[in-house]
Parts: sequence; C-alpha cells; structure tokens
Amino acid sequence: MPAIHTQALVLRSVDFGESDRILHLLTPRTGRIAVMAKGARRSRRRFPGTLDFFNRLRVQLERRPRASLARLEHAALERVYDRLRTEPPRFALGCYLLELLDRLAPEGGAARDLRRLFDFALDALETLDRVAPDLRLRTLLELRALDAMGLRPELRACVRCAAPLDAAPAGFHVPDGGPLCAGCRRPGEPVLEVGLGTLRALERALALDLTRLDRLVLDRRALEEARLLVTRFQRFHIGLELRSERILDGIMGLPQGGPAPRPAGPRRAGPGVSAAD
Repeated sequence: MPAIHTQALVLRSVDFGESDRILHLLTPRTGRIAVMAKGARRSRRRFPGTLDFFNRLRVQLERRPRASLARLEHAALERVYDRLRTEPPRFALGCYLLELLDRLAPEGGAARDLRRLFDFALDALETLDRVAPDLRLRTLLELRALDAMGLRPELRACVRCAAPLDAAPAGFHVPDGGPLCAGCRRPGEPVLEVGLGTLRALERALALDLTRLDRLVLDRRALEEARLLVTRFQRFHIGLELRSERILDGIMGLPQGGPAPRPAGPRRAGPGVSAAD
C-alpha cells in the first residue's frame, strides 16, 4: 500500500521491547491510528525528539495487509506547544483532552469529519497555549471535543418529540442525549435539572469559533449546571473515569469523583451567559 504522509498528534505512547514504541496518533487522514515506531527509543535520525505529547508532527506511515499496527517510518516536528509542558494546569487539561480523544476518536471515517476532528484538536492546543485554563474553559473544551467526535448533545428542543423547550428548569436525560419536555418526561425518570439559560449558553459555546471560546462568560449557577451535564454525558459515553481526570480535578480544586453538588437557591431562566464582541 502507498505511504501516508500527513500531520499528526500523539495521543498515547507505550514503550515496547528494548527500543520500540507503540503510539496512538490522531491524523486528519486516518482519525485515530495505532502505529509501531521501530527503534524510537534509540534512533535520533528518524525520530529526533519528536514523539512527545503536545507536538504537531509531519509523519510518514506505512500500512501493511493483515498487520494490526501501521508502521511509523518518519516524523518531523512542525510545532511545539511549550506552555502545556511547563505549567501544571495547562499540562493536566491538555493530557485530559488527549486521553478523551484517545478513548472516543474514530478509527477512520468520512474525510470531512476526520479533518474537522483534527482541526479541533489543534485549535484546542492553541487555545490552551494562549489562555490560562479554568473550570469554565475545561467544561467548554470538553463539550467541543465531544461534538467534534460526533457526540453533540441536543440543547434546544425535546430530544424525543422535538418540541421547543418552554419550561424552566429542563430535565436533561443523559442516555437520550438531550432535554425532555413535560409531555415526554416519565414519572420517576432520572434527569439532570438544568436551567434554560445554561442550555442556551452551551449552545452558544458550540457555535463560537474556538479561538473566541475564552470570551464566553458563564455565571456561577450556569457553570455548575454545565459542569454536571458535560461530566455525566461524557462518562455515559466512555463508561469509566479517565486516568488523567482525577489529577486534573485535584489541580482545579474539585472534589474527587465528579463535580460538587449544586447549592440550593432560586433558579432562573435567563441567559446566564455573555460574550465580548
């Protein structure tokens, strides 16, 4: 088969044998792909300090019939996201996003979808290199990552009957991936109570250019509700807690095991969001 020349990001790296390395890469040509880098731990000519996290690479891959792993023949460095390596909050959130992509990114798919996913990954690293991360940015980047992998939640209408939402709060049903109207909500059905303003804020976050995502402002209640919704939605699709999540939670001062419970208080249906022009 012909060689594949493409850009790539390293999602996962595992030493293999005495000198080799198995990598999971994300590329705009293949999506997620597992490769063997022969001699990667010894050869400075073929892989001169390139096979690290937070590097944008130009690689040459060889796919062989019936082989479970492609072969990485060459890698050249195009861009280094230095600040993600030197500042713990950036490093932890960057590792978390890479692990999320490694768990959920598809192996192959439509060319347009793979290009969009790879562009998201690059834009997310650029944003983290430029903007100091906080809980708001983490939540919105996580939502955008799920969207880029085809896991976009419904936020505007009832997920079962498509009726517009007109009651506050809405009940978000995680397995169905969206809110339920009063007519579709069954007695005793477990849902997350979410204000309409929070749903509108998340919808805005999905529409904004990623480079402007740091301008989106969430008030305290909207952020608490958004954090709970995105966490539960992500956990439903992955089925487990990511290894990097606990470290990231500790750095951000969150309780272990998930978001803190929402405090009691009056709920409103206002926007809960603003963005600078």
